Amino acid sequence: MTLTHTTSNASTSTSTSTSTSTATSATSTLTTVADPPTACVVPTHDGPLLARIGSPADLKALPAQQLPALAEEIRQLLIEKVSARGGHLGPNLGVVELTIALHRVFDSPRDAIVFDTGHQSYVHKMLTGRVAEFDRLRQQDALSGYPCRAESPHDLVENSHASTALSWADGLAKGFELTGEPDRTAVAVVGDGALTGGMSWEALNNIGGARRPVIAVLNDNGRSYDATVGGLAGHLTELRDRTEETAPQPSSAPSGSLFEALGFAYVGPVDGHDVEHLEKALRAARDLGRPVLVHVATVKGKGHAPAENDEADRLHAVGVVDPATARPLKASKPSWSKVFAQEIVEVGAERPDVVCLSAAMVRPTGLHAFATRFPDRVFDVGIAEQHAVTSAAALSTAGLHPVVAIYSTFMNRAFDQVLLDVALHDRPVTFVLDRAGVTGPDGASHHGMWDLSTFSQVPGMRIAVPRDPSSLRELLREAVAHEGPTLLRYPKADVGADLPALRRTDGVDVLFASETRDVLLVAIGPVAAECLAAAEQLGSTGIGCTVVDPRWVAPVADRLTEFAAGHRLVVSVEDSSRCGGIGTLIAQACADEAVPAPVISLGLPRAFLPHGGRADLLESAGLSSRGIVDAVLRARANQPQQQYGRTS
Repeated sequence: MTLTHTTSNASTSTSTSTSTSTATSATSTLTTVADPPTACVVPTHDGPLLARIGSPADLKALPAQQLPALAEEIRQLLIEKVSARGGHLGPNLGVVELTIALHRVFDSPRDAIVFDTGHQSYVHKMLTGRVAEFDRLRQQDALSGYPCRAESPHDLVENSHASTALSWADGLAKGFELTGEPDRTAVAVVGDGALTGGMSWEALNNIGGARRPVIAVLNDNGRSYDATVGGLAGHLTELRDRTEETAPQPSSAPSGSLFEALGFAYVGPVDGHDVEHLEKALRAARDLGRPVLVHVATVKGKGHAPAENDEADRLHAVGVVDPATARPLKASKPSWSKVFAQEIVEVGAERPDVVCLSAAMVRPTGLHAFATRFPDRVFDVGIAEQHAVTSAAALSTAGLHPVVAIYSTFMNRAFDQVLLDVALHDRPVTFVLDRAGVTGPDGASHHGMWDLSTFSQVPGMRIAVPRDPSSLRELLREAVAHEGPTLLRYPKADVGADLPALRRTDGVDVLFASETRDVLLVAIGPVAAECLAAAEQLGSTGIGCTVVDPRWVAPVADRLTEFAAGHRLVVSVEDSSRCGGIGTLIAQACADEAVPAPVISLGLPRAFLPHGGRADLLESAGLSSRGIVDAVLRARANQPQQQYGRTS
């Protein structure tokens, strides 16, 4: 492949060194032209190639003829290890050759390589000395499924929320310039799905105007989870369809890519599974010494038939599966997401005004069945949570009732829109937050532990936390019937059996009641089962408990403070941050009503929690029956509470 640099400014002057050159043209394009094909004979070698690679320096020393064999080894290892432990399989199968080329061309960690998002960094981890650790991928106190600074200096940014890498690259390039290190390169590896997020375009606007040496590597596989949506997807398809045989020939005119209009040189499209072509393209981009976008066409799930043939999401993320077929080794149990998926279809059948929105996660959030039955009433806006929320506010103004289904951790991005576009206008929009609380193996950035603290501050917002399948169905229906903003949240977990109430009093469910009223346990949603177990254990020691489920947790119900007034101690338990959480609201409400009973708030610590099993992490935060019993006994003995993690 020959790379040709063309400009639209005849007076452009270029100075070249071994690593950088500077181009001053207003518009710059690189096009790819195929070299004559050459035969590739892979030489024999002793033992696995991957075993020889402990760092990028070892990779650079590997003869180019052996790289296809290395790529095959990596793919087989990915299939074996990810199938055994679960994780992001399809995205990593698609970036094998690209990651090899990146580490052969750039000098990590001196050159900064930032992945957007970090779930496509498994190959990067293998090439930076962590192959042996894949036996415990995503296990507690072991290898993270995302970049992790504690693991390696090659993991610069622990990013797993999309559309951020270009801003990181922009800031790094500015920093390198100001600290006298202009020979360092900032590289952002960005999926086409991440370009549907507005933050990417804020960064592209700044990078293109500043002319610093930033390389944006567009990993274009046409998908995030589902197919990439919107007008950008069409533009990328047009660019991607320019194969090496039909690519524009070198000329003085730009290729017409949107990126050139923003001030980038454009390289591509480049075959993302040809290391030789990738290396040439990346070296040419590096040597320009200016903003360059390298458009790399990849296949998500490349080299693994079950992934390439998976129409849903190309095996984006898998649990423990058969490596040959990708079928689960165990039958799945009913999940919270599945209960929501079933009920929202029933609601949609009864309420033609109900419409649903998702931010590139129609399937993961449980909206696929709704979309299948009511295709005109589902809107996938791409990775654009802020746009989803404001668009929902407008849909409600037009007379519809939007249900916005988003992962809890991603909802953090849209606080301003919830506050000022939905709540300020008192719009009847229902937010359904999946993956709330501890999510388990995806780690700090994916734990949905801030939603209750954050959105309970929004005036007019009513928040519900279901405890079981029946309450989820019931609360969803109550939410869409409400003439104002509402929010439901539930975890990534098996949903379990129903926990029937003894009675309901003014909207508060009583789940357990002793004859004596020593302790009121306020169970916030799914922790109800642990609260019931704790009440039984405390009862065996002579401590009488009442267990209540408020159902609607914010604002605090008057009936809840009345319950509190009838007990000697109140303990709230929530799978969310204890800082500013529902326990704090209950304590404030009790203080306002002069309730004498002290309020103990149990919840997640003010810390970034690691990855691990959900049950293990909840136990370590004191949110098991044992932790609840311990908290009650400490409070009754006037002893300090156990401190979990970094608390405020």
